[in-house]
Amino acid sequence: MTKELKIFLGIFLCLAASRFIPHPWNFTSLLALSFYIPAIVGFKYIAFLIISFAITDLFIGFHSLILWTWGSVLLIGFLPIYFNNSISFRIPGALTGAVIFFLVTNFGVWTVGSYGYTLEGLITCYTLAIPFFASSLLSTLLFSLLIEGVLYLYLAYKYKVTS
Repeated sequence: MTKELKIFLGIFLCLAASRFIPHPWNFTSLLALSFYIPAIVGFKYIAFLIISFAITDLFIGFHSLILWTWGSVLLIGFLPIYFNNSISFRIPGALTGAVIFFLVTNFGVWTVGSYGYTLEGLITCYTLAIPFFASSLLSTLLFSLLIEGVLYLYLAYKYKVTS
């Protein structure tokens, strides 16, 4: 099995598990993975995340906001350019990704027209999304800490074994 296939399967299994196992709304590993995949294994692997997202959406169901959600995942994938120096930068970087997801996807919700094409409608749309944003922030923080812990253990093992 090639390195790329192993990475793809790892990404897919992590994402699929967090999307298919019952969970509170917006409480998945998606946003943390969107940040950490390019931060740890490289930018070219963000495509694997988008493909995994598309495959899981096949089962969950496509929706009218798919370009907004997939687009925000792609944007989050570029954040490690600015936030990849250490854990003290990566955690805030991942949380910035959650903010981007909130802003982009809820703007997409507003463009559908359910809230009216007014400033008041836009504010209402964002206000009603705040409980979902709280779940996104919490899940992004928890999955980021989990990824950081696994990364720490991997690096500690790698350097202990090679030295």
